[in-house]
Amino acid sequence: MQHRPLGRSGLSIAPLVLGTNVFGWSADEALSFRLLDAFVDAGLNAIDTADVYSRWVPDHEGGESESIIGRWLAANPAKRDKVQIFTKVGMDMGGDRVGLSARWIKDAVDGSLKRLKTERIDLYQSHQFDPNTPHAETLGAYAELIKAGKVRAIGASNFSAEQLADALDVSARENLPRYESLQPEYNLYNRAAYDGALRDLAMHEKIGVIPYYGLAAGFLTGKYRSEADLAKSAARSARVAPYLNPRGFRILDAVEKVAKARGAQMGEVALAWMIARPGVTAPIASATSLAQMEGLVRAVQLTLTSGDIAELDAASA
Repeated sequence: MQHRPLGRSGLSIAPLVLGTNVFGWSADEALSFRLLDAFVDAGLNAIDTADVYSRWVPDHEGGESESIIGRWLAANPAKRDKVQIFTKVGMDMGGDRVGLSARWIKDAVDGSLKRLKTERIDLYQSHQFDPNTPHAETLGAYAELIKAGKVRAIGASNFSAEQLADALDVSARENLPRYESLQPEYNLYNRAAYDGALRDLAMHEKIGVIPYYGLAAGFLTGKYRSEADLAKSAARSARVAPYLNPRGFRILDAVEKVAKARGAQMGEVALAWMIARPGVTAPIASATSLAQMEGLVRAVQLTLTSGDIAELDAASA
């Protein structure tokens, strides 16, 4: 499996990252273990989670995904050195457990390490920009965690070009660790927020990019083509509904055409387009069945032609 450098972090990852927000939600622990085993056995190595996963589920407190990954690591100690564990901090965990203050980061990292049953987090990410905390305070806290060996590298998620540029300026000016990765929302449908200034900045600064929602909440698999199809998944219907428009259908038609030509599934084509996209290190995608996991692996192995890419680019422009 070919690996790619994640920015200048020193981390090297396969071209697809496993998203685990479904763990403890639409994938129970037993299934999550099987998915993790299949992912690693296929030669993939980067696992993305967050402290807040899956706090949105009734009776959940957050940390459920991290805890499942931790129990899997404890049951498979030989696999720890085969994987890179990415997690995030900053989303609302209740009370004053929110944001990117030094106080909360120092508490949150210990909670994540305990749940993950590991001594280090390979990539610790700011889950969203915190307007109430200066970059210098956040980056200073991360510097202490890196020095203590709790964290290897840091990344940013959901930052705008201006927010990321400001953080990079602070890192350079005050000799603090810099964000080595960026996690934006990006896929064939949602291109505007990343393509442009943010993508230009990431490429210029050699920042690794691991976009989430690579399949647009499942829309790009072709599963949802009408309002009636939204009943297939109540959890995703609110996210998918905005895609049911002429542009969305145009994109689906192009993905389907390429998929038929390549003998592939539509979701595999959508992810292969991202994997081939300049400015993308590895898209994040999740699975809730072993069949879906097999599709993720095939996406990594799928090579699109320049004509395929041009057709998808045009349809999604």
